[in-house]
Amino acid sequence: MKKSYFTIILLTLSLIIFTACSPNSDSKNSSKETNSNENTIVIGASPVPHTEILEFAKTKLKDKGINLEIKTFTDYVVPNKALDSGELDANFFQHKPYLDDFNKNNGTDLISIGEIHGEPLSAYSKKIANLNDLKEGSTIAIPNDGSNGTRALKLLEKEKLITLKDSNKTIQTEKDIKDNLKNFKIKSIEASQLPRILEDVDIAIINGNYALDAGLDTKSTLFSEDISDINEYVNIIATTSENKNNNALKELVDFLKSDETKHFIEDKYGNAILPAN
Repeated sequence: MKKSYFTIILLTLSLIIFTACSPNSDSKNSSKETNSNENTIVIGASPVPHTEILEFAKTKLKDKGINLEIKTFTDYVVPNKALDSGELDANFFQHKPYLDDFNKNNGTDLISIGEIHGEPLSAYSKKIANLNDLKEGSTIAIPNDGSNGTRALKLLEKEKLITLKDSNKTIQTEKDIKDNLKNFKIKSIEASQLPRILEDVDIAIINGNYALDAGLDTKSTLFSEDISDINEYVNIIATTSENKNNNALKELVDFLKSDETKHFIEDKYGNAILPAN
């Protein structure tokens, strides 16, 4: 009787130890959840064309087991702050000079992992049909951030509306204008707001994505950057240094640079958005 009693106790203890050491269903579920998260990319993007391009990629990447969670932003500051804080795995809205300028001014260390497309800056107007109609003292609105503002000023110089003291300077502001013979009023406005104030100025120099988002006719512009002007300013996928070797992000970049995506961009946006080389 005593022997049977001790046998039962030993069997019970063995069962407890075995159960404690064996992986339970919760840990399996936890493991699956972790693996699933590794294949989920939370990415911030401007509405047009970035979010639209990502939506195109989302369906294709799903077949590879990659889930793309897209968060849309309407400004040029929050997406980088959200990326730096870990709220995002990547973002898609800016070019390298803007990213470099942001890193410098905010003490961040965000990096580019892929060049996707270029967006020419173009001059729009609801008051004049060509440059010959531009009067002395007219107001010209440009983006107020360093990199896009510089592009706008260089474009105005290219069209012989102004001259700059040093055209090779990396960042230009209104203070760098040398000659402004017709006394144009250069007004710096937040980039996303430029389409909205078009009625209040004579010319606005607008980024391609914001022009598309506002429904502007991107074929009816006064003047625009050439493809040779855009190479330095192609839009990128940005992430953190810790994320640069993320396999899911690599798959995303590879697809966005594929011929399939290039054809999608060309068919949907014409000359307003140009695939990177």
